[in-house]
Amino acid sequence: MKKSNHIAYLYLLLVFGIWGSLYVVSKFVLGKIPTFTILFLRFLIASISLYFILGKKKLKRVEKGDYKYIALVGIGGYFISVSAQLIGTKLSSASYASLVNSLNPVVIMIMASIILKEKLTLKKIGSIVLALIGVYLIIGGGGANGQIVGIVFSIFSVLTWSLVSVFMRKVTQKYDSLQITLYGLIIAALCNLPISISEMITSNSIHIDIESVIALLYMSIICTGVAYVLWNKSLSILEAGTCSAFYPVQPLVSILLGIVFLGETITTNIVIGAILIIAGVLLSLLKTK
Repeated sequence: MKKSNHIAYLYLLLVFGIWGSLYVVSKFVLGKIPTFTILFLRFLIASISLYFILGKKKLKRVEKGDYKYIALVGIGGYFISVSAQLIGTKLSSASYASLVNSLNPVVIMIMASIILKEKLTLKKIGSIVLALIGVYLIIGGGGANGQIVGIVFSIFSVLTWSLVSVFMRKVTQKYDSLQITLYGLIIAALCNLPISISEMITSNSIHIDIESVIALLYMSIICTGVAYVLWNKSLSILEAGTCSAFYPVQPLVSILLGIVFLGETITTNIVIGAILIIAGVLLSLLKTK
């Protein structure tokens, strides 16, 4: 196994650990600031952070034929997909949103096999099945009465993000991941700006305090800037299908943080589910003979 692969695996664990914490933080902020205003501030702060991280680093000139992929990252990946994810969480629940989001690896693997001609092996399929069963046990089944609209938004988010992740490999292997992330975030911030202005004019329920500011900074710098850079970097090293195998780690982290910060209790299903998720990820990392 190449050393770069080990680094990519570490990146992916960090990415999904960070994104797992996002559910807890976003649930807190959604109670104080309107949805698209959160997204605009999140993308704006993340863009500024990445700009200073890049500093005077010379960026590679984007080829004319790659502009459509940059736009796809910003509009499809960051603006449409993340917006749908946040709306889905707001209209349904964090549990249902997490469960639907865990379908990302399945969709990514299928799209990668069709579009990028990546090999869909039994090992990959087995790892995903184990992890998804673990996710289901942790979150639990049950009816979704009254939450169908939110679930539809979450499914739409999964389809959009999976498609963008597959096409993202076309540019992450040619340009610096920081550069791609910065351009994508700027585009997403611009897309959110007019809706955010409308929200701020019409909303009477905006409450900005020190806690919400800290939460926004965390969502912007860590959950957006840092996490997206590591995700794009991982896609430049590993196959999209391999990267997607780490997705079920996200709801696992969400549940654990819920136990710590929200006082949720540990059940037998959580323990069994965690074991299955870890087993699924380890299976995906086993070297194929």
